[in-house]
Amino acid sequence: MAEKELELRIARRAFLKKAGIAAVVGSPLIHSAIRASGVEEPIRFADGPRQLVKYPQKRPLIGVTARPPHLETPFAVFNEGPITPNDAFFVRYHLANIPRSIDPATYRLAVKGAVGKPLALSLADLKALAEPVSLVAVNQCSGNSRGFSTPRVFGAQLANGAMGNARWVGVPLKAVLEKAGVAASAVQVAFNGLDTAVLPGTPDFRKALDIEHALSPEVLLAWGMNGEDIPFLNGYPLKLVVPGYFGTYWIKHLSEIEVLDRAFDGHDAFYMTKGYRVPDNDCLCVAPGTAAASTRPISTLPVRSFITSLVSGATVPVEHTVELKGIAFDSGAGIEKVEISIDGGKRWRNAVLGKDLGRYSFREWRLPISFASKGPKVLMVRASNRQGEVQPAVADWNPGGYRRHAIESTSIVVV
Repeated sequence: MAEKELELRIARRAFLKKAGIAAVVGSPLIHSAIRASGVEEPIRFADGPRQLVKYPQKRPLIGVTARPPHLETPFAVFNEGPITPNDAFFVRYHLANIPRSIDPATYRLAVKGAVGKPLALSLADLKALAEPVSLVAVNQCSGNSRGFSTPRVFGAQLANGAMGNARWVGVPLKAVLEKAGVAASAVQVAFNGLDTAVLPGTPDFRKALDIEHALSPEVLLAWGMNGEDIPFLNGYPLKLVVPGYFGTYWIKHLSEIEVLDRAFDGHDAFYMTKGYRVPDNDCLCVAPGTAAASTRPISTLPVRSFITSLVSGATVPVEHTVELKGIAFDSGAGIEKVEISIDGGKRWRNAVLGKDLGRYSFREWRLPISFASKGPKVLMVRASNRQGEVQPAVADWNPGGYRRHAIESTSIVVV
């Protein structure tokens, strides 16, 4: 039996090598990753072509790294509708030892620390704890759009596809904390998942929320995503959903919640105290190529908007009406308006906002446009939220390439 298992492993590795994919570790759902017929995604950065790869439960996505799996959503997906399909949703891990299998029958979520009663909750326990909550929210990687930073910064060279919008179903984190009995001395709540580091000295990937935030009603422990179980690569069987915050807080394969009577620190707090930090000033930025004097943890999403129906280089017939379409979102204040310029920013027109799926969701917008003359044109889009935040004309810079947001431009040709 052992010899047969070894033969299967060797055959699998040979297949992966032949397919041009680095060795992949994961659950039984992740036994193979293959190039999608040699197809490349059109946007290129300095690190070379961006190949599309196919993983189980996923359509062909942009392969950023193979170990751990890091997959970006092709941008055309966002023109399909305001909800990002599960099979197109981006994937981001930090530690290479991702779970090989998770048995939902034996899975337990540990709740410990400064609580009156430590808990070990099964999925059935969680589902029976409170009435399930449904919430539509954007999950966006902190480094989304990093590849457009000038000067270039260290890290995965991502275009605009490290984001997605889904309907999450679960129970409020607050219900679990209240069942455990949070101590009056509680300051923060730390979270851990089942992925682990390869080397013993590598910090575990853990994140923390202030106790007031953790006890807010909209932070969820989610098992459902768009009407199905959360896909394995997106955090099955349980994911921490922190609406309005960057995906670095959305812990996958959630396994441990620890209530702390002090600020989260030490070796295991690396991704709070050292990683995922931005300059501690109003713009969260510094002059390009410089370092910040002080930093703070990255937190909420900025207001953003994109054109999804046309890509750079597209052609549009002269004197022909085209419906321009796109998406906008922010950290939860809500989108107030989306403005479009078809003349490079000289004049702006208000787009018509689509259905409101909730303040943390993508908001679709549409606007019919036409051109009276031929030649190159620049389309621009900017969104404003209900707190008065507007996409700036130029993107701010920080050493991590985090939290990029600026007026987005699309160059087309009218023929």
